[in-house]
Amino acid sequence: MTSTRRRTVVTGASSGIGAATVRRLRADGWDVVAAARRGDRLEELAAETGAEPFVVDITSDEDVAALVAHVRATGGLDAVVNNAGGALGQDKVEDADLEQWRAMFEVNVLGTLRVTKGLLPLLRERGEGDVLVVTSTAAHGAYPGGAGYTGAKHAERQLATTLRWEVVGEPIRVIEIAPGAVATEEFSLVRFAGDAERAAKVYEGYQPLVAEDVADAIAWTLSRPAHVNVDLLVVRPRAQANNTTIARTGV
Repeated sequence: MTSTRRRTVVTGASSGIGAATVRRLRADGWDVVAAARRGDRLEELAAETGAEPFVVDITSDEDVAALVAHVRATGGLDAVVNNAGGALGQDKVEDADLEQWRAMFEVNVLGTLRVTKGLLPLLRERGEGDVLVVTSTAAHGAYPGGAGYTGAKHAERQLATTLRWEVVGEPIRVIEIAPGAVATEEFSLVRFAGDAERAAKVYEGYQPLVAEDVADAIAWTLSRPAHVNVDLLVVRPRAQANNTTIARTGV
């Protein structure tokens, strides 16, 4: 890290990886705009960490425009952490719920696009900056029942990769963090529509990552010297070899 305080926006900051990232970056000395839909949770996080809460739905053009205007008016930006996203269902392609697919593409792909497109000019105004996208190992492989989520995450990955190629020569870094199995309070619970028993089975018999593991990876990549770009960092539990192979040994 440089001696100058840096400022970032973290989306999906009200829980899980997003909240852990806000805590970690604040501990590292960053000024953080914690952005998410749930204002009550953001207020609690702000009281705990000193982060600045901003309520935003990244599927809304108007909300994202308001976020951009706010950030520009209150000090500019050095980095954006595109963390907001999520999975819905685990149906076979032939049984796919089209509304769930639309929702996943809206938040994972178009939401990331809205935020990145809106905030990129602020990074340029600063003279240099970082666009970090939290995808998933789902962005790098398929698995049965996962086509909606893996499709959305593959698209999000290509957004990041293409942007990196398009801004080459500018002092802009584009970083992708692709976590494997991460046990957070909501990811699998949301995916399985509140079925706590089914959600818990995802993490049975092995030690999954926790949100702080991913926040640590995010903080490390952002703290590299300005000439160093971590294009892609895949972070998995030791027990997970790929999207469908997990050693459930009880350890």
